[in-house]
Amino acid sequence: MIQFTVEDRVGQRQDLEIPEGIGLNLMEVLKASEYHILATCGGMALCATCHVEVLNGGDNLPPINDAELDILDTLPAATSCSRLACQLRVDETMMGTVFKIKGEE
Repeated sequence: MIQFTVEDRVGQRQDLEIPEGIGLNLMEVLKASEYHILATCGGMALCATCHVEVLNGGDNLPPINDAELDILDTLPAATSCSRLACQLRVDETMMGTVFKIKGEE
């Protein structure tokens, strides 16, 4: 199982356990876990409504790609720890990571 923590917009944290090899991205897992994520573009890295901030453990995540970086550059609230949940595959690199949901409701 892949274990990571999600902090919602009001600061409440929940630990999630996701089966290895599930083949979903973080945005899909968050939506399935009943977090309010718009995901307007459907995971194409075009809208940034699935913006998350990596609060802890992001060192093992895959590097940010150019499409993701271009969209994050348009967000005034983006930080150096910002990512798009749609661009992060749920796999062992997420083990122990803490994500905070930042995108629009």
